[in-house]
Amino acid sequence: MINIHEVVETNEMIEKENLDVRTITLGISLLDCIDSDLERCREKISERIISRAKDLVRTGREIEKKYAIPIVNKRISVTPMSLIGAACCKSIEDYVELARTLDNAAKTVGVNFLGGFSAMVSKGMTSSDELLIRSIPAALAATDRVCSSVNLASTRTGINMDAVALMGKIIKETAEATADKDSLGCAKLVVFCNAPDDNPFMAGAFHGITEADAIINVGVSGPGVVKTALESVRGENFEVLCETIKKTAFKVTRVGQLVAREASRMLDVPFGIVDLSLAPTPAVGDSVADILKAMGLEQPGAPGTTAALALLNDQVKKGGVMASSYVGGLSGAFIPVSEDQGMIEAVECGALTLEKLEAMTCVCSVGLDMIAIPGDTPASTISGIIADEMALGMVNQKTTAVRLIPAAGKSVGDRVEFGGLLGYAPIMPVNTFSCGEFVSRGGRIPAPIHSFKN
Repeated sequence: MINIHEVVETNEMIEKENLDVRTITLGISLLDCIDSDLERCREKISERIISRAKDLVRTGREIEKKYAIPIVNKRISVTPMSLIGAACCKSIEDYVELARTLDNAAKTVGVNFLGGFSAMVSKGMTSSDELLIRSIPAALAATDRVCSSVNLASTRTGINMDAVALMGKIIKETAEATADKDSLGCAKLVVFCNAPDDNPFMAGAFHGITEADAIINVGVSGPGVVKTALESVRGENFEVLCETIKKTAFKVTRVGQLVAREASRMLDVPFGIVDLSLAPTPAVGDSVADILKAMGLEQPGAPGTTAALALLNDQVKKGGVMASSYVGGLSGAFIPVSEDQGMIEAVECGALTLEKLEAMTCVCSVGLDMIAIPGDTPASTISGIIADEMALGMVNQKTTAVRLIPAAGKSVGDRVEFGGLLGYAPIMPVNTFSCGEFVSRGGRIPAPIHSFKN
């Protein structure tokens, strides 16, 4: 049972420390919407999403009112669309039409984002996969709420370098297609290694084929809560530091568990997982960078940053799994640049570089996230950065991701402005030495030896 002390404590977290439920995400299977006729497929998709999600936003608002817990986003994830469109999409424009259908359905039910314009190509690409991937720039330019993801690698299959090379070009094309919005399309496009089936966070959410017809996944967040807790133990040893993070993560996860169970009951949809991710916002005090400072670093990027982030990520997971039997998704610490005011400041003062961020991704929950780079960065260089990150995920048996924004017409010293949760980002310099010959070799980088566990 939750006692009165915990109620007061939770209220203080919400009012003073930016605790929120970042998202309720309704996963919806579209497998039985597959049809060889494009128009019938679109009709089935629209009907399925609207019928399943018609009460999602209202339910979220009722839970907010009942428990006084802010729920920032209501979202939908669907089955990867390269599977759904394989029978009816014969051109890039056909897939763009499916993206428009998803966007219209998302607007009809009032959700903030819809994820699942996706392809899983870690070992190879079908013709449908490739068509969807090539349609991404036009699809994201033509829609407002659709998000896209592509899984390029896994520990069991290796890295699909053909897809990595292609995605470098697609990211560039997406930036140019949405140049009038500071290349916003790239903020809704992420590539993965070891993508989880149950991630509720955008842009990487999709409804995996291992999931039920519909599922409720909840993502909670609380960088400000953790930061406040750590400020009370400044100068204490690592044992005290770890216990403080773990206990705080436990409390935050209990809030997510409460919301998830209530949403599941009200919508009559099975509860899936709680994703406890320290996902920051541009709001002052709601920053993973500020947590690292509270741990004793002058700025993120200083020596010791990777060790501090590893400790943070591990203790967050340990606290989460004690609070819920179904912790999943990405659960841990996110280190996006544009969405974290402290990270932005670290980049602007020169403490944090792209190379240091890559090192930090070895121990965090995602990877190179929401990083703006010069618009003239070659596609091959983007592919090289992706390949490096895929290798980290593959070898370390963890999820890694890349969400780069090669801002069209902008260079180091400029910034991109997105507003809202996406914030703004300074343009970061990129190593200018070429990797074109390497990424253009074609084929696959094989799985590491430790992947053979049968």
